[in-house]
Amino acid sequence: MLSQIYIHYKVLWWSTRKSNNICLDALVYCCDSVERDPAPFFFNKEVQTCLKILTTVDYNKVFRNRKDGHKLQPPQYKFLTDEQLQEAMEATKRRAEKYLQMPPVVKPRIDRSVPLEEDVALEGHDNVRYVFTDITYGLKDRERFIVIREPNGTLRHATWKERDRMIQTFFPRPERKLQKPKMFEDEYLKDLLNCSEYEFILDRACVQFEPDDPEYQTITRKVYEHINAERCFDLLRSTRHFGPMVFHLVWTSNIDNLLCEMIETSRVKDATLLIRLYHMIHATAKSTIEPCKHTDDAEFIMHYANLENSPKRDKIQKLLQSYKELQREYEIVAENIKQAHGISSETNKV
Repeated sequence: MLSQIYIHYKVLWWSTRKSNNICLDALVYCCDSVERDPAPFFFNKEVQTCLKILTTVDYNKVFRNRKDGHKLQPPQYKFLTDEQLQEAMEATKRRAEKYLQMPPVVKPRIDRSVPLEEDVALEGHDNVRYVFTDITYGLKDRERFIVIREPNGTLRHATWKERDRMIQTFFPRPERKLQKPKMFEDEYLKDLLNCSEYEFILDRACVQFEPDDPEYQTITRKVYEHINAERCFDLLRSTRHFGPMVFHLVWTSNIDNLLCEMIETSRVKDATLLIRLYHMIHATAKSTIEPCKHTDDAEFIMHYANLENSPKRDKIQKLLQSYKELQREYEIVAENIKQAHGISSETNKV
């Protein structure tokens, strides 16, 4: 879906960069004053690399057993040579990359409201609408011509909801329903969120809706905001939804909770990368305009917290102080272990 439906976003973005020789930050600066389309930023190669690194790959979590109704297969044990083992590990890595492919983040679609024709002679001919659908084999869903004749004689394009219904009728997709499942209604969705069923909700939303469907984006936004409020980020880590969640938090300038969680779990490198991702998307931010002169990760994080007037600035400072003290203790323990084994620091330097 990412490569077929939304490839035009990537083509537009990269052709713009090549022809006009502009960078990502310049494009961000130009778009700050208007409603921005997240797709060119999300599909940017550097942004994708950052999101994949932040997702992390925990193979135990990626290949864990899921309660999806499929029958579990018994484990297989094989004797492999070193070469065969390396090939198996590469195949596993490719499978993991496939499972972690992120759902695209794009601008919500808008219905076309301009009528194609208004035939007064057909007014009152019938009291129902007529739907005309192109069911030519092999066409992509978005290329199908679907129009509706209203009882008053107006011929118009079908709305996106009407298109989705007709396409699902003639070309049904597995697990997708004609009607929106009740689990996405507010009262049921709230119960699922309170039970921390985040991945289940997001997986089901990907099946039921298209990425540019406003309902899909409303549901995912509610999930991301609930995770951010509860600080349950690790429940999505090493899943395909972690990257879009991080992108949403960066896009809405709401990364402080995630930043604190990364520092608390000693993921300071990830916290630094998160801020660099923030700078890629928000080129007019104070911490972007005034680059940090320090190379230390902790100083870089505090530079962001100070210039952006983070409401959690004091907490970030305390967490960084605790992190530094913990690192010093690790160094002392490591040095004592070396001395116990008769290895001095001077010997290591030689």
